[in-house]
Amino acid sequence: MPPTFLNDDPLFDFNLLRPLSLSVYDGSDIGEVLMAARNIIPGDFESFSSAFLQLANKVCNRAASIVKSDFPFSARTALFSAATYFRSADFFLHGNSTDVRVVDYWHRQTDAFDQAISLLNPPGKRLTIRTPDFDVPATWYTPAGQHARQLPTIIMGNGYDGSQEELYHVIGAAAIERGYNVLTYEGPGQPAVIRQQGLGFIPDWERVVTPVMDYVLQHMDNVDPDSVGLLGLSFGGYLAPRAAAFDHRFAAVIALDGVWDFGATTRSGFGTEMLKLHASGNRQEFDKRARSAFLRPGTPTHLRWGLEQGLWAFRTQSPFDLVVQAANYTLEHVAHLIKTPTFIGDAQRDLFFGGQPRRLAEALGSWGHLHEFKVADGTGMHSGIGALKQQSQVVLDWFQHVVDERQDTRRRHFYGVSVNGKSIRDL
Repeated sequence: MPPTFLNDDPLFDFNLLRPLSLSVYDGSDIGEVLMAARNIIPGDFESFSSAFLQLANKVCNRAASIVKSDFPFSARTALFSAATYFRSADFFLHGNSTDVRVVDYWHRQTDAFDQAISLLNPPGKRLTIRTPDFDVPATWYTPAGQHARQLPTIIMGNGYDGSQEELYHVIGAAAIERGYNVLTYEGPGQPAVIRQQGLGFIPDWERVVTPVMDYVLQHMDNVDPDSVGLLGLSFGGYLAPRAAAFDHRFAAVIALDGVWDFGATTRSGFGTEMLKLHASGNRQEFDKRARSAFLRPGTPTHLRWGLEQGLWAFRTQSPFDLVVQAANYTLEHVAHLIKTPTFIGDAQRDLFFGGQPRRLAEALGSWGHLHEFKVADGTGMHSGIGALKQQSQVVLDWFQHVVDERQDTRRRHFYGVSVNGKSIRDL
């Protein structure tokens, strides 16, 4: 466990570092987050929410006072920060799904973010991608002045508790400034889909990603179809490789960080005795004990929040059912189907999935590229939090290398074809 420096509660500390780290790509301001941190009581979910709500309202009011037509950059950065703070105010409230703040704060973060991306050049574009079973909300970004060229593109999805808005700041902006198109999206179990469609996570994530890939290839004119990457952040380190096992059109897959078995992570929080009770099949008693032990103030934050978020994201009221559902989220039975170069991040001090990236890399063999992000380099936290510029450099340089190799291979193949003994280039 890394030393705490923003809060004595380790999970609060991490979720303060999380918005703080977004400052490098306009997602927050350091001093503002530090001021909020001063008002947060360790383990007190309400104090965390209140501190960020106060900050979000203050920054949102400041953004409203800026004349957007005269100072679009100033308005944009303030609006991006306000959106981050509204998301943080919502983060620990999911234990009560009927809490009106869960919807209200999300509407406010969405409104602030939408205003911010409208001030990008060119503006970000909200999309709705239809599938037979649900809609996929997405956002499209493209670099300025590149509409006539076919560009590499990265499709990005978040994980267990993150939004597509957060992804813009984590690595989306870094990809755009390198000349890539970016599409962020959310599927069942993720923030907008839970709130708007009431749908929890599904293990067969290809049902989300394949329609997204279809849309990108069919509707976006400046996409190089041979240079499309798929990125998954946090729990997305399971979701993206799972989709790639069944959709082989991607040039590369990026798992930040790699997840092998989400069910194992879920089970580990309950302890041996509770798992024995679960194995006995006594659903009623398991649920009673789980609620009593975990869903109350004073429970260690990572246990209480972990269960509350799980029930919220999987759309169940039963801890017993959550354990059953989570067991379906393993790559053990599909990893052999992945035939795409895959970057697997391995954070040295990952709070959630320690050891799992290496298992995924071993299963993928030559298709897997394991990269250890080390504490000594400042990059050892889960999903690169606290070192996003360094993580982006490593990941996006690797992606460009894969894209360049594919292009070189296509070129060699083209020029190597002969007609009547002559190379095409000699005809």
